Amino acid sequence: AGNTTAAIGKGFAIGSAVLTALALMTAFSQRVGLAAVDVVPTRGINFVIPGILFGTMLPFIFSALTMLAVGKSAQSIIQEVRRQFREIPGLMEGTANADHARCVAISTTAALREMVLPGFIAIITPFIVGIGFGAEALAGLLIGAISSGFLLAVNMANSGGAWDNSKKFIEAGGGDLGGKGTPTHAAA
Repeated sequence: AGNTTAAIGKGFAIGSAVLTALALMTAFSQRVGLAAVDVVPTRGINFVIPGILFGTMLPFIFSALTMLAVGKSAQSIIQEVRRQFREIPGLMEGTANADHARCVAISTTAALREMVLPGFIAIITPFIVGIGFGAEALAGLLIGAISSGFLLAVNMANSGGAWDNSKKFIEAGGGDLGGKGTPTHAAA
């Protein structure tokens, strides 16, 4: 029941995020007076297609930077845990207490520090595109980001669920995969 609830919740979250983004896109279009976006240039230089392509990249860049941030933060915590096992007598035997507050502090500091660049990119890019290339280019950027962001979110939600289900399948001894405690289980 827990996985089903999580999967349904993710679907609602993704759907509401896309609808909200579309509503904001509509508000933007009305505010700047864009009745239509001319994708094929009829006169002069048109930055709509480059805006769409650049917008399509943004969710992938943001997601990659976010995943790298998680990896760096996890490495910091691993180093701290190893340090505590080395330096706190009795920790390995269970007779001493670990410094949990230090791990929480490392996690919090790393999360804030590592999310500066992805946050900066998400905030500053629309300003640069809108001021530098105009409202139509910004509309293209937003359309590309909304479209690819939606597909990326669905893909990540489904692949995460599939990964979790495959781990549970291995744990249950399904197929000839060996079950818990095997190298296959460790890899999953």
